[in-house]
Amino acid sequence: MNWDDTTSGPDDDLTAPGGRLVGPATDGEEQAVEAALRPASLGEFVGQERVREQLDLVLKAALARGATADHVLLSGAPGLGKTTLSMIIAAEMQAPIRITSGPAIQHAGDLAAILSSLQEGEVLFLDEIHRMSRPAEEMLYMAMEDFRVDVIVGKGPGATAIPLELPPFTLVGATTRAGLLPPPLRDRFGFTGHMEFYDPAELERVVHRSARLLDVAIDTAGAAEIAGRSRGTPRIANRLLRRVRDYAQVKVDGRITREVASAALRVYEVDHRGLDRLDRAVLEALIKLFGGGPVGLSTLAVAVGEERETVEEVAEPFLVREGLLARTPRGRIATPAAWAHLGLAAPQSAQGTGGAGGQTGLFGA
Repeated sequence: MNWDDTTSGPDDDLTAPGGRLVGPATDGEEQAVEAALRPASLGEFVGQERVREQLDLVLKAALARGATADHVLLSGAPGLGKTTLSMIIAAEMQAPIRITSGPAIQHAGDLAAILSSLQEGEVLFLDEIHRMSRPAEEMLYMAMEDFRVDVIVGKGPGATAIPLELPPFTLVGATTRAGLLPPPLRDRFGFTGHMEFYDPAELERVVHRSARLLDVAIDTAGAAEIAGRSRGTPRIANRLLRRVRDYAQVKVDGRITREVASAALRVYEVDHRGLDRLDRAVLEALIKLFGGGPVGLSTLAVAVGEERETVEEVAEPFLVREGLLARTPRGRIATPAAWAHLGLAAPQSAQGTGGAGGQTGLFGA
């Protein structure tokens, strides 16, 4: 229900990093489905209670003053609702929205063209704002603070800066890597919201709402089964729901129960904790081939037949967040929880690798 519009590889190739069933990226076809499921107001938006309450105050205060809302920065992992919230901001402010992304703005002139065409009060949504070019970023400073940009005409000593006044607008920036934003840019946002991963109860509400919109019959246990395998991410919950719906329509009477959801997700190789084939391959290689580690990232990548970047950027973040894998200066190590997840007994040497990131194992004690 609440998710973002980032694109990647084809969704029908579930073995590709960009097309994983439990991956955060989407393709064009899936974005069209997501758009039909998006909530249209803060009242319909599930989860992110703290951000939602704070944002509600910001928007209502701006409306009461008859002014444009402060610039908003939304940070967090893909699929948590940043794009959805940007559209809700525009709807709540009764303003049009313009959508672009950081990678699409490679020159200051690109940004100047967009800013100069904005209407008063319009919302400009800038996805992946941390990937914008430096010249455009510096132009954005002045536009956000003074609603003005300087357009350079000519080259060399004869170049002239022509100031261009802009109508008041609201910039909504979204980023998955807030640490890459320079402090001068972060400081110009009046409101910053960090999107957290969802708990299972919130994801159940997401699944129930999406099932209703998709006209899918689902019971409470079926929704809970899907929510528990969704990695705390609404986008993944909706994707799993659609795949389970397909299974239910072909194999049974179309109604989703816990048994149907479990059987469907076994077909798609998503286990009860949300791990897929790649995740389990990393854990199995780490434990069965290297005794739980430590092992270097390159060696681990070769063992699972993937690129180093795929293991580091696609598989590891969720495994670390789930406490199944720890990164140390000596290499990757499997925690006791990883051994238990694979149904194996952890050796005594692995007992100190859980909890606080494997400090005992790090120093060989």
